[in-house]
Amino acid sequence: MSFTIAIIGRPNVGKSTLFNRLVGQKLALVDDTPGVTRDRREGEGKLGDLEFTLIDTAGLDEGPKGSLTARMQEQTETAIGLADALFFVIDARAGLTPNDRAFADFARRANKPVVLVANKSEGKHGELGAMESYALGLGEPIQISAEHGEGLSDLYDSLRDIMPEPPADVEEFDDDDIIESEEDIAKRPIRVAIVGRPNAGKSTTINHLLGEERLLTSAEAGTTRDSISVEVNYKGREFRIFDTAGLRRRSRIEEKLEKLSVADALRAIRFAEVVVLMMDSQTKFEEQDLRIANLIEREGRALVVAVNKWDLMGQKANLVTELRTDVDHMLPQVKGVPIVAISGLMGEGIDKLMKAIEESYSVWNRRVPTASLNRWFEQAVDANPPPAVSGRRLKLNYATQAKARPPSFIVFCSRADAVPESYLRYLVNSMRTFFDLPGTPIRITLREKANPFAHKRKRPTR
Repeated sequence: MSFTIAIIGRPNVGKSTLFNRLVGQKLALVDDTPGVTRDRREGEGKLGDLEFTLIDTAGLDEGPKGSLTARMQEQTETAIGLADALFFVIDARAGLTPNDRAFADFARRANKPVVLVANKSEGKHGELGAMESYALGLGEPIQISAEHGEGLSDLYDSLRDIMPEPPADVEEFDDDDIIESEEDIAKRPIRVAIVGRPNAGKSTTINHLLGEERLLTSAEAGTTRDSISVEVNYKGREFRIFDTAGLRRRSRIEEKLEKLSVADALRAIRFAEVVVLMMDSQTKFEEQDLRIANLIEREGRALVVAVNKWDLMGQKANLVTELRTDVDHMLPQVKGVPIVAISGLMGEGIDKLMKAIEESYSVWNRRVPTASLNRWFEQAVDANPPPAVSGRRLKLNYATQAKARPPSFIVFCSRADAVPESYLRYLVNSMRTFFDLPGTPIRITLREKANPFAHKRKRPTR
């Protein structure tokens, strides 16, 4: 089992910067604004030959019971409970504060190994602040600069002292020795990003799936900042679900922190396999919803549309049928996309949502046999031949599938640059119906077939 370390300390001492440094990626958002981190985030850290699990936490701060600040501290306390050791981080340039002293007592009561990390120790001011930290009674401070990567060798020595020795009889394997079967690949977690406008109920839905308050929720829009990933086992199938910040229109985004949050959400879309576009049933199909759906289609991700807060709609007849009609009208580029009416708070429709995610993932991975593909292609071209351009006939020869994820095809033809976009849309819609590929993005690339007579000279005319 992996050794787990929770990084704790008051706000804005550089916990997320240290987390990113040890993980080797810019996973956690970093900004000078205090309180950027709200939910706890996990990552696989490495320092020299030491490997461990890191938990980045919200800054320890006091707040009224039930407030967002108090619930952020509850998340931190949960992380401390899960950890085997703690990195207690202080800002050496700022020196000790009353909050540092109070939270040092909190760290001691956890009854776990604590490494005192004096961050931002570069320069004379950092040296003085690090000396002050002896007063905390947590041992010798490790002076580092997480931003510049200084002092990590001393941190390695401290960490080596508290980590257990690896079992001596464990045989090591190279990555090249591991051969994954198709069955192993099928067991991989499906990467799912849940995106949408602010306050659509993304975090609430994930919490219901987990059966615990893992992610912070609030009636205030913009509670989620980082893209937090959680592991979910739903009826025997593994999922890795990413909660993301709400995506507003670009013209409304002014603060640097929100820009960072949006960039993190867009990165989650690019690395996901299935993206759930979550809408509020009270304000569905606004322009921003359509923009997000278009972005997902351009990125080539499998799409599922979830309309949340359906319990507020009442018992009206034909609502779901109307919803299906609206989706096909508003999103013609992904016609037939799965749509599910849910209530993340009440847990209604969650089974249907997870089933839709699995089915969408299956379609996204589908390969079409070449023989079947060319039978369809011949029928489609015969039923609706491509239009002549500048008086010259376009000849489409045959098609082949280049790859899946999403389904991508190559059509060989005589004049690739002359085939109109409308005819490509016709081929996509025909293929979607014929091979039952609802909702998934379909890519068709045109390629000109080489002319075998191009190298021969024309006979001179008399």
